[in-house]
Amino acid sequence: MANLSAQKGKINAKSVKQFASNNAIIILIALLALFVGLTTQNFFTSSNGKNLLINVAPRFIIACGVSGCLITKGTDLSAGRMVGLSACLSAMLLQDVTYTARMLPWLPDMPVAVALIIVLLIVAFFGAINGCVIAFLKVPPFIATLGMQTIVYGLCSVITNNQPLGGFKQSYSQIAFGSLGPIPYLPIIALLVGIYMWVLFNKTRHGKYMYAIGGNENAAEVAGVNVSAALIRIYILAAVLYGLGGFLLGAKAGGASTATGFGYELEAIAACTIGGVSTNGGVGRVSGVLIGVLVFETLKICLQFMGVDPAITYIVQGFVIILAVALDLRKYLGKK
Repeated sequence: MANLSAQKGKINAKSVKQFASNNAIIILIALLALFVGLTTQNFFTSSNGKNLLINVAPRFIIACGVSGCLITKGTDLSAGRMVGLSACLSAMLLQDVTYTARMLPWLPDMPVAVALIIVLLIVAFFGAINGCVIAFLKVPPFIATLGMQTIVYGLCSVITNNQPLGGFKQSYSQIAFGSLGPIPYLPIIALLVGIYMWVLFNKTRHGKYMYAIGGNENAAEVAGVNVSAALIRIYILAAVLYGLGGFLLGAKAGGASTATGFGYELEAIAACTIGGVSTNGGVGRVSGVLIGVLVFETLKICLQFMGVDPAITYIVQGFVIILAVALDLRKYLGKK
């Protein structure tokens, strides 16, 4: 009995150590948030919590798009620039008709829903190109999406003439600042997207194919999975989510420019990795993506409350991104 108890104690100690190792970043940032909350004012407040949810909402939607690419052992470095293009397109289509500096003065007043559909169709086209290049030309996702990142940024610079855009119509701005009772619209939209993605990942053939490709692409193809078609769908869906994220970010910021969305792909990849979406493919959950985004955004808020210089904040975020991927690789190698 004593030996069994000792053995059980060792197993428990090992499991605790493994949990701490697998969730090191989450634990460290949770401790940092606790420290900041106890040493500064107005951190643990309802207004700060509300701001956190509003900031997390579009980033969670973007990270959901990236997660599908990562699960198939891919990535999408064009995500941030597609977000920026979507924000700029939304701004151009939804500027108030009375705004004197309107980018498209000849454009009639457009319903918000119509503008959103147009934006999503445009970015879906670029997502389809990403998927086709990866699926048919066998270009590594890193290279394919890096090239698309540059293309999209160049197109965005051309169509906006590198001019900032503002003067939005009230119905567009209301999406970011309106609420259903005490709950802002943005978290509600993010919740609906999260539910949809959870169903897609866990209850559909598309989700099964996605995890199968990430686990072993050759085996999935032998089993009858149309890998090329699945990859194209994954990258189209990812682009649509970037488009929605950019649409919401434009409304939230009250303006857009070619700088909008800069670096968001790295944030999304880091958030996914922190939340358990493996860069080695085949592993990942929507709930983990949400946790990762919350943790990464909490880190930024903590640094802001601590008065850390924005330049230093970027350095810290860079270290977290590297650490998240390094821990993921360590976990993967440990299983081999």
